[in-house]
Amino acid sequence: MEKIRLQKYFTMCGVLSRRAAEAEIAAGAVTVNGTPASIGDKIDPEADVVCWRGVPVENHTQNGHTYIMLHKPAGYVTTMSDEGGRPCVADLLQDIPIRIYPVGRLDMYSEGLLLCTDDGTLTNKLTHPSHSVPKKYMVKIKGTLTHQDIRRLTAPMRLDGYTLRPVRAKLCKSGIVDRGGVVYSTVQITLFEGRNRQIRRMCDAVGLTILRLRRTAIGNLSLGDLKAGSWRRLTEDEIHYLQNL
Repeated sequence: MEKIRLQKYFTMCGVLSRRAAEAEIAAGAVTVNGTPASIGDKIDPEADVVCWRGVPVENHTQNGHTYIMLHKPAGYVTTMSDEGGRPCVADLLQDIPIRIYPVGRLDMYSEGLLLCTDDGTLTNKLTHPSHSVPKKYMVKIKGTLTHQDIRRLTAPMRLDGYTLRPVRAKLCKSGIVDRGGVVYSTVQITLFEGRNRQIRRMCDAVGLTILRLRRTAIGNLSLGDLKAGSWRRLTEDEIHYLQNL
């Protein structure tokens, strides 16, 4: 493979910015194949072993891009900055030196799986209306729901003059009482498009009150046990899956 500058390798790996990498190299914190590195050194990413403070630096990106799964908590807006000073997802991604952007949106009061990347091609692919990537949500709804309520949610529906694509809904629990004495039900809803605040507006249309809304999966990618406010890099298999949808 063609050799590249050492500091560029750090940015490719999503570990350090170029300036930060140069500072670490100058401080003697970086080695290449066991030898202290110098600013200006070039490496073969496939053959050379780069260590930063004794830890190998591995390339977890593909085609020079970074792919992140974030568990967005409620109360954060899905933007990289906010003129009103509200918490935004950029606050949760400060450890990533690469400028990445959310793929799609979750409203401020929703939580769960949010993909972030600097790969504009993949972002356009996943957000384009012609691609119906299924997205699963666990929805906590006030009251005791029946299968009739589920049929109302999945019946043909129009919002703003637009006929929504069919959705799937599965009643998971009904008539549960939480610690505060509130009766609630949980429903798993699968969408095949991303209309603005779609689930909230669907529930409003049939008279249901949402207490909590959490996205748990996008296609085959699952939130799993990733804690709220935390992020992880996508695996190579997950990246290939998204690129080949």
